[in-house]
Amino acid sequence: MLIDNPNGNYRFLTGIAPYSSGVVAMPGFEIIHVNLQQPIAYRQGFKLIDRHLSEARRPPHALCSIELRLPAPLSFERFASFNDEYQRLLADRDLMLDGRNPIARTNIAPAVLPPKEPSLFAFAYTVPIAEGNTRPTFIIAGAGDLHDQGDLSSDAIVRPNDTSDDALREKASVVMQVMQARLDGLQVNWAMATTIDIYTVYPIQSFLVDTVLNQVGSAAIHGVHWHFSHPPIEGLAFEMDLRGVRDEKWIDP
Repeated sequence: MLIDNPNGNYRFLTGIAPYSSGVVAMPGFEIIHVNLQQPIAYRQGFKLIDRHLSEARRPPHALCSIELRLPAPLSFERFASFNDEYQRLLADRDLMLDGRNPIARTNIAPAVLPPKEPSLFAFAYTVPIAEGNTRPTFIIAGAGDLHDQGDLSSDAIVRPNDTSDDALREKASVVMQVMQARLDGLQVNWAMATTIDIYTVYPIQSFLVDTVLNQVGSAAIHGVHWHFSHPPIEGLAFEMDLRGVRDEKWIDP
């Protein structure tokens, strides 16, 4: 379901309690994506977001996407506990909308140089744009190799305990179907994508062309960003997210 968030000037595709499935700017607005040069503890990161939005003369509700980094993948139970804490933080900041979480999220555990604690890696927010810039900007939340993204349990894992080339191809195919469904839900398409992220520690070359690049149309010209990282939950092996924005910023925390 695509729902308006007029306080933030974006629409969000419903997901599960911890995060929405994706966001798209409302007409007259665009999404700005902000990368941190170095991740910082995510509670401290929200203070950084507050300062940045204040300097940009944007309300707190303009925040529409969060990217986090974990020290290591969590069990399903610990991931649920982390999500409960994260949701309370959003609720305390009055960022929920009628009990729904509108903010998209990607949460990854780097295999190299992981942070010592859950950390903020990037965020996004909406700003007004001049007339004439009509191409929608959007962010698709991260999705891992689960048959059902709403079923955070080991029963939903695609080809569990199997990281063969054939299993990775199937995992990637399932995640690509989720990406397509979310694009359709936001009423955007692959041609509007500017960044496609892949998160896995396993080789992607055997399936990259036919399972990913051949499916994304003209967006393939941008290639993919391969992050040598784990999905946030133990047992998962492959995750993706993507976005279509015009403005990418880099800041020092």
